[in-house]
Amino acid sequence: MDISIIVPLYNEEESLPELYAWIERVMKANNFTYEVIFVNDGSTDGSWRIIEDLSRQHGNVKGIKFRRNYGKSPALFCGFERAEGDVVITMDADLQDSPDEIPELYRMITKDGYDLVSGWKQKRYDPLSKTIPTKLFNATARAVSGIHNLHDFNCGLKAYRKEVVKNIEVYGEMHRYIPYLAKNAGFTRIGEKVVHHQARKYGKTKFGLNRFVNGYLDLITLWFLSTFGVKPMHIFGFLGSIMFVLGFIAVIVVGANKLYDMYHGNPYTLVTENPYFYLALTTMIMGTQLFLAGFIGELVARNSQERNNYQIEKEI
Repeated sequence: MDISIIVPLYNEEESLPELYAWIERVMKANNFTYEVIFVNDGSTDGSWRIIEDLSRQHGNVKGIKFRRNYGKSPALFCGFERAEGDVVITMDADLQDSPDEIPELYRMITKDGYDLVSGWKQKRYDPLSKTIPTKLFNATARAVSGIHNLHDFNCGLKAYRKEVVKNIEVYGEMHRYIPYLAKNAGFTRIGEKVVHHQARKYGKTKFGLNRFVNGYLDLITLWFLSTFGVKPMHIFGFLGSIMFVLGFIAVIVVGANKLYDMYHGNPYTLVTENPYFYLALTTMIMGTQLFLAGFIGELVARNSQERNNYQIEKEI
């Protein structure tokens, strides 16, 4: 199979028939063999009924229905697991991503040798409340990830070599950082294509301030895990050792100060009257705790196996 198209969706019943018809026209015009995997992320409208109708009419339509809303990353994770095409393409269901971009994305993967190609919505039709946070987010993501040639990390329209999606784990809200995940997995041939962005035709955007805040928190998490995820002792042990040494030095200073007072005829000064004593004690205790946290982190370096366990109600 040439292409697997994964479409995560939440309450997009109006756009699904038009989106599939558009995809079908492009696929037939280019003689691609393909499948379309719709992942219904707990929609409360008639989206699943539309997917079932499309599946009955077209044998290349597949569907996954979550029991509740999990988010875009879980939807992509389940779609990636089931994808069979040599090239995997993801796109949003709101008709803002154009299926006409698919042939060129496919060519860039199969002919130009890219592992991953990310779309860049250079001209956007989103409100300022979305575009300004997006620009700030992308600037931060480029700086942290080191992938300086990408301008739009969060663009839903992306193409992947099949090996990429089978060797990365997308969880939580990490879909924004799939290029970073791919880079950490050793897939470094990452390209970008300017894509056409259309104004939303149906429904309303799901973007909110909480997604912007969560994006930064996830970026910090991903940076920490990619840097220290398999070697937590390197960070916790280092910080713990520094704090313990500083505390130990402070103890020596307090002890030397006590000896100085005794030598100069003031033997009744208590060590506990010196505030440095408590600072030294606290610092040594914190250093010991950080050091022990490093050991515990080494034992649980890999997270729970249940992290990507989602309740699927139906599957076509």
